[in-house]
Amino acid sequence: MNKTISADGTSIAFDRVGQGPALVLVGGGPIDRSANDALVELLAATFTVYNYDRRGHGDSGDTAPYAVNREFEDLEAVIAEADQPVCLYGTSGGGMIALEAAARGLPVGRLAVWEPPYIVDDSRAPVPATYRRQLADLLAEDRRGDMVELFLTTAVGMPAEFVAPMRDMPFWKDNEAVAHTLIYDAMITGDFSLPAKRIAAVPVPTLVLDGGTTPWLTAAARAVADVVPDARRVTLPGQPHNVDAAAIAPALAEFFAA
Repeated sequence: MNKTISADGTSIAFDRVGQGPALVLVGGGPIDRSANDALVELLAATFTVYNYDRRGHGDSGDTAPYAVNREFEDLEAVIAEADQPVCLYGTSGGGMIALEAAARGLPVGRLAVWEPPYIVDDSRAPVPATYRRQLADLLAEDRRGDMVELFLTTAVGMPAEFVAPMRDMPFWKDNEAVAHTLIYDAMITGDFSLPAKRIAAVPVPTLVLDGGTTPWLTAAARAVADVVPDARRVTLPGQPHNVDAAAIAPALAEFFAA
């Protein structure tokens, strides 16, 4: 494990694995960097992979007060540890961060995103305007498990009957440990609408990936690819939102090596 210091003094933990061009991974959701371990192992054969914990996750710090701009300062600090410009890959909510980071002019040479969760049509219910407030109220009562359940049912859109049994699974406690960061993610996503004007400023070749199994995320991928100037879209048929590392690694390696 390595650490770098963000602009506000927060310690950001990251692993640096492999050899070759620098590739930075941005995770999404209530996870830490270990969620990317399988993907790191596959990509490290041809890239130097920087896999970091976003603030409030894993081994990284969590200096208050939180602000969305901190995410880009943290990412910039990680990029500064690498050869620049870097290849950048963001998954789910991390894809939103990656898109906006590139649009802001961070030193990114090529960009790839997996199913950034914008809501662009009526293929799913909108996220209630009270979502962030509900999370904050649950945190105030230390109901972290309920925060995770709210995220999965309301933001992700999973049926409640699927989520309830997950509370007994080993990963649930890990999700609860970083449940407070769901409020950070809610600040990033806002109303989940596509920030078309901002991401139209992405200046680098961009690969937009989806699995074709979740209609609203497929629609989001299509919309992103339509807006980003130098973008192409690839579907990995049959892949769920929790994409298999073995399925996505070849597509990423091919694109980033071009």
